[in-house]
Amino acid sequence: MVILQEIFGVNGHIRSVADGYAKDGYWAMAPALFDRVERNVELGYGPEDVKRGMEIRNQISVDATLTDITACTKKAADMFGAKKVAVVGYCWGGTLAWLAATSLDVAAAVSYYGGLISKYAAETPRCPVMLHFGKRDAHIPKSEIDAIRQAHPNIPVYLYDAGHGFNCDQRGSYEPESAALARQRTLDFLKQHL
Repeated sequence: MVILQEIFGVNGHIRSVADGYAKDGYWAMAPALFDRVERNVELGYGPEDVKRGMEIRNQISVDATLTDITACTKKAADMFGAKKVAVVGYCWGGTLAWLAATSLDVAAAVSYYGGLISKYAAETPRCPVMLHFGKRDAHIPKSEIDAIRQAHPNIPVYLYDAGHGFNCDQRGSYEPESAALARQRTLDFLKQHL
């Protein structure tokens, strides 16, 4: 499994997510997708961190990032003889999980609050996909979620009584009940498709 970071780098939250999936029996890697611009980026969740994360993200093309994700999925398959590799992404990584599903050879993709998915909603996934969004997400309007649902009525799209970043226990928007339910749904989905 490849865990795709938020715009805050591979920080404590993303490492804990990878560790959680490892405890559930998955081999999980969280590639440092910002390394193309700056190595060892690990940001918090304050306004300056958001600004810095956006600055770095804007310097990396989607194609370059997908190249890095491909390298990770191939490495996972080679190291462990895995026939199936999934991607799970959060925020920016959630959008990247969608793009991996539509353009890469992955077995399954799960996106948590992928803010730019609606921009790519016309693309068709090549694998099973699951999407998680917060109903109170100020960054992703309901109209965008509705557009995704309309374009892909067979994809499970879950809405939680939560805001953006509801899965991250290091953010003020953390919503433990929604995070636990989304995680269980994700584990059930991965068990079905891996």
